[in-house]
Amino acid sequence: MKTLQLFLFSLSGLMFGQNIQSIQLFNPQTNDETPVIRMNEMLVLSFDDLTNGSEIYRYTIKHYNRNWEDDNLFFTEFANGSLNGLLDNFQYSFNTLQAYTHYKLTFPNEKIQPKISGNFELIVYKDSAEKPLFKRRFYVVEDNATVALEVSRFADKNPNINQRVEVQVVSKGGDLSSNVNSMSLNVVQNNNPNVVVNNLKPSATLGSKLLFQQTNLSFPGNNEFYYFDNKNMDMAADMVRATEVKDGVNHTYLHPVWAYPLNYQYQPDVNGAWYYRRNDLGLERNAEKEADYSWVYFSIDSDPMEKELYVLGGFNGFKPSKEYLMQYDEATKKYVAKIYLKQGFYNYVLATKEANGSLNFGEVNGNFWQTENLYQGFLYYAPFGRNYDGLMGYGEFRTPVR
Repeated sequence: MKTLQLFLFSLSGLMFGQNIQSIQLFNPQTNDETPVIRMNEMLVLSFDDLTNGSEIYRYTIKHYNRNWEDDNLFFTEFANGSLNGLLDNFQYSFNTLQAYTHYKLTFPNEKIQPKISGNFELIVYKDSAEKPLFKRRFYVVEDNATVALEVSRFADKNPNINQRVEVQVVSKGGDLSSNVNSMSLNVVQNNNPNVVVNNLKPSATLGSKLLFQQTNLSFPGNNEFYYFDNKNMDMAADMVRATEVKDGVNHTYLHPVWAYPLNYQYQPDVNGAWYYRRNDLGLERNAEKEADYSWVYFSIDSDPMEKELYVLGGFNGFKPSKEYLMQYDEATKKYVAKIYLKQGFYNYVLATKEANGSLNFGEVNGNFWQTENLYQGFLYYAPFGRNYDGLMGYGEFRTPVR
């Protein structure tokens, strides 16, 4: 137990050094965690500044090609308005142990508007965009084609764990074949940038219809995400084992999660997403400024592994940085992690990191063909006579696999 206490103490200042927390960029039209909008739709960006000050931040946007590489477009080629805008809509936290300032931006707005489709980054900074506080990806889609995805069990050498994706694209206005050589498809699983198949060319072209039926368009099924819900931090429920306030700080202790399941068992999830909430004995609070923060303690019973183990999810962009690395505690025979999070409902996964840097999202929690995943299809093209990759169509698959 002493080893565990020393480890947790060593992390106690880690997250406090990072003042910007709880970043979200989402589409309020669909109440969806996927930052994809049509030309006439809006995104909402929100985040907290734990210094509880009244800083005025700035933001700008950048366009990228279909593979998220710099396409060297000038700002005036992909946007209208000012090169940067002020992010000055904020409110102070209320009735929370952790004081913070909550910032919110609705975008596009009168200051900056994308004027072409494709891949973008929203960049938030204080003094210079070359030194950003954070960046978040988003997509602007033209909606000129219907992108329909179908997912099925993949009858290959691993029929019990893999899922096959097939995609059919139908034009909403004319023949696709004239521009087909510039088209390609990216498919992403669960908004996870680590799990993607890029640059697929159509396997068949039928006038106004494109088919993508390649055998390499397959993914490990993984398993349903782990979860916890600490919207009410006065009680233990929904995978929370215990709660306490110590030295003026909330602490949320989760039950150890299960590992290496032999069989698939359906567990509803939100495909890696997360939602901030505060509920006090049935009274729903305004989570933007009233949701509090807590140290959340994750653990899993396990023998030591030769690989690194991370707590990942949409809340941290599935990025394996050091504050999400689990440490092994010999005394309790557990991997443990301690993360400072705004209260609410979270999906997460325990991912192993291979020697080559790649992440395995199914090693701990299993891979099953039946798992319900979110698959996202992005159809890119280079419009004739133009120097950028546009996003012609976008589609999703969310229903159970059959």
